[in-house]
Amino acid sequence: MPQTHRPLAAALWMIGSILAFSAMAVAGREASHLHDTYEIMLWRSLVGLSVVLALGFATGRLGEICADRLGQHFARNLVHFTGQNLWFWALTVIPLAQVFALEFTSPIWVILLSPLWLGDRITPARALAAGLGFAGILIVARPDFVALNPGVVAAAASAICFATTVILTKALTRGESIVSILFWLTLMQAGFGAIGALADGVTHWPTNASLPWLVLIGLTGVFAHFCLTTALSLASASVVVPVDFARLPVIAVVAMVLYGEPLDGWVLIGGAVIFIANWINIRAENRVKRPQSPAKLP
Repeated sequence: MPQTHRPLAAALWMIGSILAFSAMAVAGREASHLHDTYEIMLWRSLVGLSVVLALGFATGRLGEICADRLGQHFARNLVHFTGQNLWFWALTVIPLAQVFALEFTSPIWVILLSPLWLGDRITPARALAAGLGFAGILIVARPDFVALNPGVVAAAASAICFATTVILTKALTRGESIVSILFWLTLMQAGFGAIGALADGVTHWPTNASLPWLVLIGLTGVFAHFCLTTALSLASASVVVPVDFARLPVIAVVAMVLYGEPLDGWVLIGGAVIFIANWINIRAENRVKRPQSPAKLP
């Protein structure tokens, strides 16, 4: 593909990602009328596992699955499973736009956690980005520290889990194929979901009404991440991330139309501040990675 076409192609893939994430949020809220978050994660993972196995078989890449680093896979998937459960639960108790805005703080947590896990250094630009990110969190959440909203706490905690997952995934990708990572992700999280769903002694099997939503959650979850990964392979994060932030106004409009949730200007303003924080970090990283131009001869 010509270099000039790659940013446009990346933007088109990101539109697919935005639609998929939005559809997954709506499907998660609809499925929650019958199923708890463990059951939702169980069926989402089973659908995802089926997709991974089918695609791996079709492309002849199932042989890439290996069990050399099961401990790392277990840790990564336990953290991600926790984050996804918190995210799905938050969808049911606070406005969808607020959940998405708080989810976008995940890169800020990556900045703060990377020195502990990967030995990265917090530069002045990263410190500024983190500070602005927290300012955005306060604008979005407007927390009452006397009586914190559990839904807001869950959404914020899910962002921390997703950030930790990013760091653990980065470590795994050093020698592990994406097929192997996705296989263990869906298999282990199906197991976690089954344990959680059975632990309370009450299990709700899919009905004719809930099954389409559960299947949609599984398909959109795989498709959204595929679109996002493809977009990042075509263009830099500085191109992809601004498009990804369109998820916030899109889900705000979807929530207003489907659930009558009012458009909250503070959530959009806070989301914009979080976007600026991430943009500063991306621009700083790009400047660090940009190769030096050769010196011109006089």
